[in-house]
Amino acid sequence: MNEPIQLDLFEDHQQPEDSILNGMYYERTSGKFVSYVLGRRHFEVTPCRCLGDKEWKERMMRERAI
Repeated sequence: MNEPIQLDLFEDHQQPEDSILNGMYYERTSGKFVSYVLGRRHFEVTPCRCLGDKEWKERMMRERAI
């Protein structure tokens, strides 16, 4: 007889954590700051309306550009 197949319903099938975006990023194509939560786009804001100071914005544009 065939043995029954048991499925693991709680097995984690997500992407590796390194590839999931979390936090604020600067999107070069749109020229906006974009917020991601667990890999999903949450909101976007133009640099002039972003609440961060000038130094923070420049650092994000360099270090976290996508």
